[in-house]
Amino acid sequence: MNKAITDGIVFMPPAFENGLGVWSAGDGTPGSPTYDGSGTGAFVPSDADFGGCLEILKINSPQQLRYMGQTQILPGCYLQIKARVKAISGPLPEVRIAAWAGAAGDTNLTGVIEQGPATQLTSYGAVTEITAIVGTGRRPGVDMAWGVSALYGHFGIDIEGANGAVIRVDDLEITDVTGVFLREIISRVDVRDYGAVGDGIADDSAAFEAADQAAGGRRIFVPQGTYRLAENTTLSSEVEFEGTVTMPDDKMLLLLKNYDLPAYIAAFGNEELAFKKAFQALLNNSDHESLDLGGRKIEVTAPIDMFAAVPNRPGFSTRRVIRNGQFDVKSSSAWDTETFTSVATYDPADSTRLTNVANVANIPIGSLVQGSGVGREIYVRGKDESAGELTLNAPMYDAAGTQTFTFVSFKYLLDFGNFGVLRKFGMEQIEFQCNGRCSAIRLAPAGSTFSLSDCFISRPLDRGITSIGTGCKGMLIDNCQFLSSEESFIVPDRKSIALNTTSNDVKIRHNRAVRFKHFAVIGGDNNMILGNHFFQGDSIPQGVRTAGLIMIGTYNSSTIAENYVDNCFVQWTNERDTTPAYVSGYSFSAMSITDNIFYSSEAPPWFSYIVIRPYGPGHFLNGLAVTGNKFRSNGTDLERADRVDTSFADLDADQHINVTFSNNTYHGIDAKVENPLRVRHSQNSASQVWTIDSDGRLPFGSKARSCDAVAVLGPLRTALGSVRYSFPYADVEQGSNGDAVQLRWAESLSGDVSVQMRLEE
Repeated sequence: MNKAITDGIVFMPPAFENGLGVWSAGDGTPGSPTYDGSGTGAFVPSDADFGGCLEILKINSPQQLRYMGQTQILPGCYLQIKARVKAISGPLPEVRIAAWAGAAGDTNLTGVIEQGPATQLTSYGAVTEITAIVGTGRRPGVDMAWGVSALYGHFGIDIEGANGAVIRVDDLEITDVTGVFLREIISRVDVRDYGAVGDGIADDSAAFEAADQAAGGRRIFVPQGTYRLAENTTLSSEVEFEGTVTMPDDKMLLLLKNYDLPAYIAAFGNEELAFKKAFQALLNNSDHESLDLGGRKIEVTAPIDMFAAVPNRPGFSTRRVIRNGQFDVKSSSAWDTETFTSVATYDPADSTRLTNVANVANIPIGSLVQGSGVGREIYVRGKDESAGELTLNAPMYDAAGTQTFTFVSFKYLLDFGNFGVLRKFGMEQIEFQCNGRCSAIRLAPAGSTFSLSDCFISRPLDRGITSIGTGCKGMLIDNCQFLSSEESFIVPDRKSIALNTTSNDVKIRHNRAVRFKHFAVIGGDNNMILGNHFFQGDSIPQGVRTAGLIMIGTYNSSTIAENYVDNCFVQWTNERDTTPAYVSGYSFSAMSITDNIFYSSEAPPWFSYIVIRPYGPGHFLNGLAVTGNKFRSNGTDLERADRVDTSFADLDADQHINVTFSNNTYHGIDAKVENPLRVRHSQNSASQVWTIDSDGRLPFGSKARSCDAVAVLGPLRTALGSVRYSFPYADVEQGSNGDAVQLRWAESLSGDVSVQMRLEE
C-alpha cells in the first residue's frame, strides 16, 4: 500500500507466488535461511480459502516466517501487519505476528517488543486472522512500540507449540493505519509517535525534540501523562499540552513559538513553578524579549528567588520585560520576617564595611541594618564569611566602634538579590498582591535601568521596592500605585516604605502612594521625582506627620517637580556621611523643588513641608531653588512651610549662597517665605534708625545678610513735618536673630519704604 504522506513508500511485501527466496525461516536478516527449497515450506497454488499460499511444517520452536525486505518505520506512522492462517494437520499451534526491529548499522534494536498477541488455533481448516500494529509511539492499540531509533523491520509470523503442525499462510499484508490514530489531530504531531513514554520516569526530552523537528509548521501535541524532560529541551513549534512535564531545576524548557505564561502553566501544571520556568527561559532565549503572563493570577506560597530559577546566569544585561498579570501571595510561614543580632565593628575610614562580625554566616544578604548611628535603609549588600565581614550599600553617620547591630531580613515576593548584576530589566502592567504578608521586589545588588511601569504594589508588609546596592542606578518607576497595608494605622505606628534607592539617576514619575511611613528614601543624586501623589495622614487632629520623600546626600542635584505632597513633607538629610560635620565640599546644594502641591489637614502648627536635617554642624545652603509651589494648610494654620530640623545640628546661616525661594503661594501659613524677600515698612515716628524685620520670612529662619534695594514710597518727613529728600545706608544681620535690616538716615525721619533683603551676602 502506498502511504500518501510518505512520498510513495511501498509497505506491502510480495506475494508468495513470486518466489520464496525473500521469505526467511529465521529472523529475516541477510544470510538467514529461506523457505525456497527448505523442505519445510512449499507454495500451494490453489487453496480453496487463500488461492496461492505458503504451507509450513513446524520443526522449530518457534517456527519463524519473515519477509527479508526492509519495511521502513517512520516517526509518526503506524503499520498494521495482517496474516490469515489455518491448521492443516498435526498439533494445533499458537500463531502471532512477529518481527525483527532494525536500527542504525543494520543492528537489532534491543529492549523493544517484537511479537504481537498470540492466537490459539482450535480446529483444522478454519481460517483465523491475526494482526498486530507497530509504530514509534506508545499509544493505545499499538502492540509493538519501537521508538524513534527504529529504522525498519522484517515482518512475518511466529508459530509456537509442539512440532509437527502443518499450517497454511495467506499472503502477508502490511498497511498504513496512521489515520486510525491521527484522524482527529491530523494537524498535530504527537510526542508519543517519537518515543515519548509519559510515565514520569523515562527521559522524554529526545522524543520532544524529535517531534519538534518533524512538525514542519504543525502543532506538537502532548497527550495526558507525565513527561520527564531530563535535559534542556527547545521546541520551535507551537505546543498543546494535555499532559504535564517535569524537569530538574537547572534544566530549561524553551517554547519558542507560544512563549507565554499560560503555555508554561499548561506544561507544568503549577502556576508558581511555571513562572520560574518561564523566567528561566526568558533569560536563556534570544527569540523573545518579554514574558507575557497572559493576564493570569499566579498564587505564590513562598518567596521566589529569581536567581535560583536561572542559576546559569549570575548576571544579565540584555533588555527583558515581564508584563500583564498578577502575583497573589498566599499566607505561609515562608513569609515570616527573620531578625538576627550580632556584634560587629565599624570604621568610618572603610565606610561600607562591617568587620569582626559574629555569626556572619547567619546574616542573610539583603538584611536591613539597625543600630546606633545607622541611617535609614542601610542594607547588607554582600558578605565574606571567611573574613567575618559584611558589605553595606551605604555608609553610616555615627556608628564608629563596636556595637550590637540588628539585621532584619524581609521576605520578598520577587527577589533578584542573589544576582550579581541585572541590567535593562522591566516589569509592566503587573499587580503584586502582597496581602500584608511580604514585601514586593528586592533588586539585584548591582545593575542599571530596572523599570517598573503601570504596576500595582498592593499591601506590602515592609517594603515595596528595595535597593540593597547599586542595582537601582537609572531606575525608572512610572505610573504605578503603591497601596500600604497600614492604611488603618495612625502615622506613628507605620513602618512600611514604598521604595528606596541607593544609586544615581533615578526617575520616579506619575505614581500614587497611600499611607506608608515614607513614600521614598532616595540616595544618590541627579534624580527626577515628577508628578507623583503621595499622602500619609490619618484622622488624628494635629497628629504626627512623617516624611513622604527623604532625599539623602548634601550635593543632591535632583529635581522634585509637579508632585502632590499630601499630609507629609520632603526631608533633606546627610545621614550617610561618615563625618556628618561639614569639613569641605558643596554642603546642601543643587536641589530644585518646583511647581508642587503641598497640602495638609489638621496638622500641628509646627509641621512644615520642606525640612532640612543636617546630621552635623557647619552645613549651609549652596544652590537651592524652591519656586512655583502651592502651600496650603487646612484646619490649622502652620507657622511656616520650611524649617531646619535641629535634632542633630543647625545650618550655618552665615554661609548660605545661591538660594531662590520665590513665586510660591501660601494659604493657612503664617510665614510667607521668600528669597529675595521684599518687605514694606512704615515708620510712623521720626527716627534716625529704622529696623526692618523679616518676621521669619527668610527661608529656614536665615539671617538677613544683604540688602539689595531700598525704595522710598512717598515723602520723608522730619518730626516737624518738613519733607526731606534723603537716602539711608543699610546695616544687615540686625536683631537678636540677625534676620533684620536697619536703615540709617542722616536725620530723624518718618515715612514708608520697600526693602529687598536676601539671606546671602
